[in-house]
Amino acid sequence: MTTDAAAVPDWEMRFRAPRVSLPDWAEDAPDHALFVSNATGTYELYAWDRASGRQRQVTDRPNGTTDGVLTPDGEAIWWFSDTDGDEFGVWMRQPFDGGEDEPAAPGLAPSYPAGLAIGRDGSAVIGRSTDEDGTTIHLVRTPGGEPVEIYRHRESAGVGDLSHDGTLIALEHTEHGDAMHSALRVVRPDGSTVAELDDTEGGTKELGLAVLGFAPVAGDTRLLVGHQRRGRWEPMIWDPVAGTETALPVDLPGDVGAEWYPDGSALLIEHSFEARSELWRYEPGAPEPVRVPTPAGTVSGATARPDGTVEYLWSSAAQPPVVRSTSGAVVLDPPGAKAPPSVPVEDAWVDGPGGRVHALVQKPATGEGPFPTVFEIHGGPTWHDSDAFASGPAAWVDHGFAVVRVNYRGSTGYGRAWTDALKHRVGLIELEDIAAVRDWAVASGLADPERLVLAGGSWGGYLTLLGLGTQPDSWALGLAAVPVADYVTAYHDEMEALKAMDRTLLGGTPEEVPERFEASSPLTYVDAVRVPLYISAGVNDPRCPIRQVENYVDRLAARGAVHEVYRYDAGHGSLVVEERIKQVRLELEFALKHLGGGAVAGSPGPEAGVRAG
Repeated sequence: MTTDAAAVPDWEMRFRAPRVSLPDWAEDAPDHALFVSNATGTYELYAWDRASGRQRQVTDRPNGTTDGVLTPDGEAIWWFSDTDGDEFGVWMRQPFDGGEDEPAAPGLAPSYPAGLAIGRDGSAVIGRSTDEDGTTIHLVRTPGGEPVEIYRHRESAGVGDLSHDGTLIALEHTEHGDAMHSALRVVRPDGSTVAELDDTEGGTKELGLAVLGFAPVAGDTRLLVGHQRRGRWEPMIWDPVAGTETALPVDLPGDVGAEWYPDGSALLIEHSFEARSELWRYEPGAPEPVRVPTPAGTVSGATARPDGTVEYLWSSAAQPPVVRSTSGAVVLDPPGAKAPPSVPVEDAWVDGPGGRVHALVQKPATGEGPFPTVFEIHGGPTWHDSDAFASGPAAWVDHGFAVVRVNYRGSTGYGRAWTDALKHRVGLIELEDIAAVRDWAVASGLADPERLVLAGGSWGGYLTLLGLGTQPDSWALGLAAVPVADYVTAYHDEMEALKAMDRTLLGGTPEEVPERFEASSPLTYVDAVRVPLYISAGVNDPRCPIRQVENYVDRLAARGAVHEVYRYDAGHGSLVVEERIKQVRLELEFALKHLGGGAVAGSPGPEAGVRAG
C-alpha cells in the first residue's frame, strides 16, 4: 500500500501506516516466522524467513485474514478460511515457501473455530463449534487424513494445547454451564481422560482455569495453567500425570499470565495492572521473578526466543506500536511512512456504585476545556482499555474532542470480583459506572455537557444503544458500531459460543429469564432515544447479527428519529484499511454535523456499502 503521506491528514495516516503483529515462530525452526500486516491495504498473513530476510504474503482475500499457525517444523502454515468475515469456515494448509492451498482436514465440514494444536508428527487437534453439535474436537493423525472425534458436548469448549510428544491433549470446557469460568481436562489421543482440574466445583463456585501451555520439552508432562484462586489471574504448574500442583511466588498486583521459555527452564511473565503492562522472568524454584525491562505503556504480546532474548509488541497512547527486542533492536520494521504520534493518556479514578472506576482520558494538545467529549466504550465485555495506541481515539482528539475510556465493572485487569460483577443486570451495571465517570468529567470542567457523545463497538456499541435509551438526558449524540440492539433476536441468531456466554451472564435463555433479557435489551428503550444516532453494522456478522440491528432501526424509522445507518460487506468489523478509514470518517462527519465544530480533515474516501437515513 503506497500513499503520499504529506497529503494525508494525521488521523488517516495512523490507519494507513504499515503495521505488523508480533511474529510467531516455529518451535523446531525458529527462523521460520508468521505475522500479520496491512501492507497491501488489507490485513493478511505473511511468512518471514528470518535467516534470509525473505518475506512473502501468504493469504490474499478481499476481506482479509488474520488467523494462522505454523507447524512445529516450520514447513507449513495453517490458516482459517471463512466467508466474508462470517467466522464460519475451514482450516487451509500452505507450504511455508509458497504453493497451493489445500484443505488441512478435508473430512471436517465448516464450523466456527474452537482451538487448534499441531503436533510434531504431523497430527492436529481441531476444535469446532456449530449450532447443531455444540463443541466437537477431532484428531487428524496426518495432514489431510481422516478426522476422529475425541470429544463432544453441547456447552462451549476448546483445544488448549498438545504436549511436546503428542501424547497429552489439554482441553478447556464449560460442561458445568458457566461460560465465563472454564475447567480443564487432559486426555490421550484416543479421548480417554488422564486428569481433571475443576475450580468451579461443578458450577457452584465462580473460579476459572485456562491452559497456558505444556512444557516445550520431550517427556515433560508439566502444564502451565492460569487460575483465579486468589482473586485474580495468575499462573501455576500442574502435572496431570504426576497429579501435582506447584504454586508460583509471583506476587504482583493485577492479572498475571505466563508462557514457557523455549527450553522449559523459565517462565515469561506478562503482568497487567491498572491499564499498563510489563514483563518478568521467573525460574521455577527461585524466590521471586526478575523484571524484564520494557518502556512504560502496554505490551500487547511477548515471546521468548531460543537465545534468551524476549521480543514484544509495545505501544502507548502517544506512541504507535513497534515490535521490540530486549537486545535493543527493532525486530520487524515495515517500510513506508510511520504513523504520527498522538497525545498521552491521563488516569482518572472516580467513585462509582460498585467501587472506584478507572478511566483513561486524552485531551486535545491545544485549547482549554470544557471540550466536546467522546466516551469511547470498549467491547468484550471481558476486556479493558489500556495505555496503548489506538487510531480511533486519536482521530477524535485531532478534531478537538476529548476522549474518555471507562473500564467499567465487567472489565478485566482489576481482579476477579470486578470482572464477575457483571451478572443478571447486564448492561445496566456498566452504565452505572459510565454515568459516574460522565458526572466527574462534567464537574471537573473536562467535558461540555451539551456535547457529550456515547460511542463504542460490539459490546461498546450495545452499551451505547442501551445508554441512549436508559440515560436519555445524559448524552447529545450516539455512535454504535456492530452493536447488540435487540437482545432476544441477537441470542437466537448469534454463534453458539456467544449463546453460552449470554446464558451465563443473564442466568438462562430468553424463554427462561425473559424479564432479564427485556431489562437488558436496547430495543426495550428505543422509543426513549431522542438524540441523533449513527449505527454501523456488518452484514455477515455472527456475533451481533444484522437482523437484530434491523429490528432496532425499524423502530427508530417508524417514529422518525434522527438516525443514519451504514451497512458494509464484512463480519464483526473490517480488515480493510480503506473501509476502516471510511467508517471513522462517517462517524466524524455525523458528530460534527450535529454538534458543530467544522469539517473532517482530509478528502472524502471512496464510496462503498450502503448508507441510509
